[in-house]
Amino acid sequence: MINTLTQVQLVRSNMERSLKSVEADPTVERQTEYYRENIRDIKSVDDFLADDRIYNYAMKAMGLEDMTYAKAFMRKVLEEGVTESDSFANKLVDTRYKEFAETFNFERYGSTTTSFSRTQEGIVDKYYRQTLEVREGEQNQGVRLALYFERKAADITNAYDVLADPALAETVYTALGLPQAFAMGDIDKQAAYLEERLEFDQFGDPDYLADFLTRFSALYDLSNDSQASQSPALTILGNSNGIVQMGESLLASIQKFRLGGF
Repeated sequence: MINTLTQVQLVRSNMERSLKSVEADPTVERQTEYYRENIRDIKSVDDFLADDRIYNYAMKAMGLEDMTYAKAFMRKVLEEGVTESDSFANKLVDTRYKEFAETFNFERYGSTTTSFSRTQEGIVDKYYRQTLEVREGEQNQGVRLALYFERKAADITNAYDVLADPALAETVYTALGLPQAFAMGDIDKQAAYLEERLEFDQFGDPDYLADFLTRFSALYDLSNDSQASQSPALTILGNSNGIVQMGESLLASIQKFRLGGF
């Protein structure tokens, strides 16, 4: 298996080709064709939940495939919408539900909800990207985490944006070398710690993001023994006498990423 660092760089540098490969998959093609042909006929929350193929497609596109069984839960998300600050979606810690309710905003737009591009080709594009990330994750979960972080990076403005998303949080914890116990601490203390060590306003900078993903990928492989023997990044693991070693190019790449407070 290709190590995380190499695979992340490979996919990122060939993103258009990778997405075309997903698009050409017969199963993806069939599901997408059905969605495109029928989404405009969905006029209400009831319609949306009644059509399993539409509902499942949208849930996967928005990264909520593991919650497709929870229709009563999703009904509450959709019916209450996001207009009121105390709506169900707005009160949930996981921001994916708010994003879902904003996209399929039946509470505000009613029967015209599915006439917008964000519910048509916008969802199709997200479905392709999500499918790509899931496939990469079947081979290496670190690659999926890195690609997901890349997709969400431009919307990250502070530590709480990261802490509200389990996948983003796991990526940051790994990149900073934090133990699992860190996630059990006080949320405000976690946020303060992360704010000291990351420049959240820089994640929209391609160079800063690339450096961060390089650091994450290398340290992800370090923390997963299954990759150790195959990753050039993992010369960091050291030799038999316990002396830690690191290739010069990887060392330079990791050190290039600026961590405040380090």
